[in-house]
Amino acid sequence: MSLLARTVREVEAAAKRARVTPAVRTKFQAAALLLREERARIQATPASDGQRAEQLKRLDGIATILATTAVRDAKLLALLADDSVVPDAARALKRELLREIGIEPPPEEIAATPVAAAPGAERRVVPQSVISRQLANPFLAPDFSGFAQRTPRPRRLAGWELLNPLLASFERAGPGDPACMSLPAPTRRFTPPGLELMPHQAQLIAAVAAGHRTFLLADEPGLGKTAQALLAAEAANAYPLLVVVPNVVKTNWAREARLWTPHRRVSVVQGNGDKVDGFADVVIVNYEVLDRHVGWLGDFGFRGMVVDEAHFIKNKTSQRSQHVLALANRIRSRTGRPLLMALTGTPLINDIEDFLAIWNFLGWIDENQPLGVLMDALEDTGLTPADRGFHPAARQCVIDLGVVRRRKIDVAADIPARRIADLPVELDGPVGASIREAERILARRMVGRYETALANRTSGGDVEGIDEDLVRRIARAELKEAATAQTGENVFSMMRRIGRAKAELAADYAAQLVRSAGKVVFFAKHVDVMDAAEETFAKRGIRYASIRGDQTPSVRQKHIDAFVNDSEVAIAVCSLTAAGVGLNLQVASNIVLAELSWTDAEQTQAIDRSHRIGQTEPVTAWRIIAAQTIDARIAELIQNKAGLAARALDGSGEEAAFSADVQLEALAALLTDALQAAHGFSDVG
Repeated sequence: MSLLARTVREVEAAAKRARVTPAVRTKFQAAALLLREERARIQATPASDGQRAEQLKRLDGIATILATTAVRDAKLLALLADDSVVPDAARALKRELLREIGIEPPPEEIAATPVAAAPGAERRVVPQSVISRQLANPFLAPDFSGFAQRTPRPRRLAGWELLNPLLASFERAGPGDPACMSLPAPTRRFTPPGLELMPHQAQLIAAVAAGHRTFLLADEPGLGKTAQALLAAEAANAYPLLVVVPNVVKTNWAREARLWTPHRRVSVVQGNGDKVDGFADVVIVNYEVLDRHVGWLGDFGFRGMVVDEAHFIKNKTSQRSQHVLALANRIRSRTGRPLLMALTGTPLINDIEDFLAIWNFLGWIDENQPLGVLMDALEDTGLTPADRGFHPAARQCVIDLGVVRRRKIDVAADIPARRIADLPVELDGPVGASIREAERILARRMVGRYETALANRTSGGDVEGIDEDLVRRIARAELKEAATAQTGENVFSMMRRIGRAKAELAADYAAQLVRSAGKVVFFAKHVDVMDAAEETFAKRGIRYASIRGDQTPSVRQKHIDAFVNDSEVAIAVCSLTAAGVGLNLQVASNIVLAELSWTDAEQTQAIDRSHRIGQTEPVTAWRIIAAQTIDARIAELIQNKAGLAARALDGSGEEAAFSADVQLEALAALLTDALQAAHGFSDVG
């Protein structure tokens, strides 16, 4: 128990001081393992009910500190997820901690560690056609022809911690700083007859033809990243090619592959892979079933890998991220210079550290340091992180490895403008009154906690104005409870109620747009909001398509085709999370956002389903905002966070709070407003 308390306090102190490092995350995960095992041991040990209750009470106190610390950092919180993979480093540290207090770990646990590192192995399958391919070509020899002979060189930077300075080099990007590697003149060599690339697309293909093989392709959504990736594989002859995508765009990727590389065999992995073509040139698999197929995919002999919507792997402890990174390592081990491409229009969702998993996938870094070409480039600068010019030089080293970022305004001037227009609506009647009362109850609950915490302080109790640090601690605690609450009013249930209350109003506005402007895309976050909107459209005799996360790919594609091709289908009712990526809905120029996302990136992705190559009309996204509720506050916070990717990638100079959490900030603002109203405070202490 003392070991647990000490370890958890060390992690808590590190989280309070500064950015959480990989070493701190390893210690956090080791502590979580020890905590679970100790709880199981106490429950299994013969003891009186009173003794067991006392021990579990002490353990719960330590667990509370661990959970509160996790709320401070999204990556710590992710380590507590059910699908979080426990790396060898965390298990080794746990054993080391036990030995410090004289407990020898069971030998069988040490022996079993490698097995535990392969979660989901019992679900693994090997399609029969893949077995046939292996029998037809049993050797599948690795291709070592591209392996460069590296000459060992002295490492001036060997003793420096470099990952955080590399991240900081993007965080500190200023106006005008480059965001894209130097690209050659466009080429048309690999474009199929009858099709045409835009110049910015053809430039990337030329870079591949010239020998470049790793890319973070971060063009803004709508600039044709799919075509670029497929023709990049053609230019590199990177076949067989593995493409990992979200489920909602799997069918669209197959269509695009047959369009841009018509002479290549394409196979889509569904379920257990019963229909997989073992001799395909392009194999497309979605993240959701990757755990079943990662075994045979690793032995397939791929010479290229594309990861679409690469921000999906930002949490390196999740199972899907572990699988993607393992497959990339396997491909690198078998092919000297494979084509590796990470595609995302929104590489940063909440934090600058979202870059790390993508860089890891591309082979630029490992868990601890830059690798190979990147390390050589940093050495060649002659600078260290202590030198003034290190950050711009280091940023350029990363960009030159293959960061490709183009904005619509720069390369696709013919795409019409877009704008976001907020439409405040009043929630009248009993429903509106109930929502406002629930918000007041939530605010009063947090005010009570704040005042209790102040009253219980033993030192430093005199505070002028509002204690901002305490406000944020109360907001974190409320958010933590809300994330696990099954009942009761909290910020998540409140936003869902607001969404339901806005549903009919938003649907009415969408119906008006249909009459005056033509096709409309209607986005909502919750299924019941989509249901309510579709019911309104049905009553008005408006035909609609429904694009949801629980549909099979064929059903989803049927609805997409109906909206795109049938003039009578006027509205596409879309799930914000399931339909916000990878779809081409440019037949509509008006979008209704019935519910708000928690991130600007998700909102932007949704809008860019219509604002993309092929759009001929100015695009307007109408955000339906519930006035005088927390909905309006969240809309403002999302707008404030919009500069995150712009500052890090585009060098816009916009300010951005990299670790800011809209949910946390909304609760903190709600509490601050309530304290000001209750006590007449006018400023923050």
